[in-house]
Amino acid sequence: MNLNELFKNTDYEGTIFSDQDKAALETRIFTKAVKNIEVPYVKCIIREKDIKLTPEEAVRQLYTQMLISKYGYPKDRIQFETHIHFGREVKRADITIMDKDRPMVPYIIVELKKPKLSDGKEQLKSYCNATGAPIGVWTNGEQISCYNRKDPNFFEAISDIPKASQKLSDIINEKYTYEDLKRIDKISTQKRSLRALIKEMEDEVLASAGVDSFEEIFKLIFTKLYDELICANDSTAYLQFRNNGNTDYELKEKIQSLFDEAKKKWEGIFTDESKILLSPSHLAVCVSTLQDIKLFNNNLDVVDDAFEYLMSKAQKGEKGQYFTPRYVIDMCVKMMNPTSKDKIIDTACGSSGFTVHSIFKVWKDIRREKGLEEGEGFTAAERIPEETNFVRDNVFAIDFDEKTVRVARTLNLIAGDGQTNVLHLNTLDYSRWVEITKQEDWIDTYNEGFKKLKKLQPKGVSDFSRFSFDLVMANPPFAGDIKENTIISRYELGKNTAGKWHKKVSRDILFIERNLSFLKPGGRMAIVLPQGRFNNASDKAIRDFIAERCRILAVVGLHGNVFKPHTGTKTSVLFVQKWDDVLCPRKDDYPIFFATMQKPSKDNSGDKIYVKNPETGENLLDSHGHLIVDHDLYNHDGMTQDGIAEAFAEFAKREGLSFFQ
Repeated sequence: MNLNELFKNTDYEGTIFSDQDKAALETRIFTKAVKNIEVPYVKCIIREKDIKLTPEEAVRQLYTQMLISKYGYPKDRIQFETHIHFGREVKRADITIMDKDRPMVPYIIVELKKPKLSDGKEQLKSYCNATGAPIGVWTNGEQISCYNRKDPNFFEAISDIPKASQKLSDIINEKYTYEDLKRIDKISTQKRSLRALIKEMEDEVLASAGVDSFEEIFKLIFTKLYDELICANDSTAYLQFRNNGNTDYELKEKIQSLFDEAKKKWEGIFTDESKILLSPSHLAVCVSTLQDIKLFNNNLDVVDDAFEYLMSKAQKGEKGQYFTPRYVIDMCVKMMNPTSKDKIIDTACGSSGFTVHSIFKVWKDIRREKGLEEGEGFTAAERIPEETNFVRDNVFAIDFDEKTVRVARTLNLIAGDGQTNVLHLNTLDYSRWVEITKQEDWIDTYNEGFKKLKKLQPKGVSDFSRFSFDLVMANPPFAGDIKENTIISRYELGKNTAGKWHKKVSRDILFIERNLSFLKPGGRMAIVLPQGRFNNASDKAIRDFIAERCRILAVVGLHGNVFKPHTGTKTSVLFVQKWDDVLCPRKDDYPIFFATMQKPSKDNSGDKIYVKNPETGENLLDSHGHLIVDHDLYNHDGMTQDGIAEAFAEFAKREGLSFFQ
């Protein structure tokens, strides 16, 4: 009997168990009639008797099979339902592996849960403390966490448990190369997310550490990216961002040294004086938690997901500015079709997804033209000069939030091989740029990029009111009105129909006008806007303003769940091209591409929905072993159907749009 058939509400695909172990269990399943109902049973692999097969029991039988086949533990060292004494109270451990030399002493205690459950880790630790067992394992069959109990109330994550032929020190002291990391990466092997691991760290460590969670986790991710970069380019190098048998103080010295090297490689993110503020013991737990995650991957989702979580906890949500899901960004990039000749900017960049994914797209084009393998986007591999030149000279981003800018600079620096033009400025309040850009601290970090930005002003313009970009893509903040007259008075859309200045204007309205001022004639824009801007009668003047200056290319309605759990605001993406005698000759009557996203991509709670194989029901994985979000915006590497972006490309070619010729 098939496990998926047996437990209708439990997905046994994508588990930590091998197909052989699952098949072996399925051959042992039989049914018994209990009160005229056929109930599944199995002959227990350890107790040698018939046991009712619940979801939790299935996980126990599968994990035990793995202990025997993969780890080599003999059956006589494995116990079920071992009594754990807490004074007069007695509890039972699901699985206990006894010490080889002391058969009555627990060596490894395993706490099991049925799939989807995530509780029980504190219970496991209490069992280890009560018995003195040095190793604890928690698993629900889909995820697994292994711990080394160093002393009461201090558990350190370890990458695996020792095999029967190994010692615990063999696991703790094992050295890993980048190839080893790719093999054990928890994201692809266990479908763990960096976001979930950070939540664990916050619950178990950071809540009592007395530090800024964002800053300390940012430092660790920054340091780990540097470590991966070094080892990815040297197959003989061992990863340093690991807790391999060091004392806590030795580990802190090693990680601080690595952090200092990373700061030199990628300047302008942290000050020279920045130190890791976590205590040695707290740092040891965090390093152990992160060490088996591979951060470099093609689509940035791993790192971005974590930063979105951290930023939303900090302040992003208050300003109505949310990280744009990567699949929405990729749709915009495919529809705007950036080239190596385009000057590109994101005026409200967040983590800079629009620019980074534009870089990835253009890099593939460059490599294809030169007859090279396309390669990966977010990769540790070195870049050819044409690729780095494009990032250095053509790609810009601005955001008014300092923390966000540092995240964006990190991702751009790494993706762009140390080159970035991400600037900390208020896009809308450009009259104050002169005074801000004269501040010494600002100049040290941002001046190189700003000098290049100034050169993109049209001739005769020096007040930063207009620029000559080919492409603007942005998801500006919706929440919060602009009330400062000094800002509003610089915008046509700051006036009412009587020509008087409004006392307050929504941010996104001013961003429409400001973004268009960044474009040269024939330049194009993709901007995420609240759905009301397209429907409300009161916003007709805004629509007229856009239509007077641009050809409206497309409007794509996004599903209401796309920005959940942060907001349920219904949004659409507007695509336009500025009128130009050559690139976009003015017309009074022309077709517009309209499309509406049919697949929600997320459930009502904001959790992503993933593509399943229609034949097996298993989650479909991309070439990196990552789950594929179920949307209809574009074809995901030939693994899903063509979507809105492909339909627009056909429309653009039929219409002879300049950027698709």
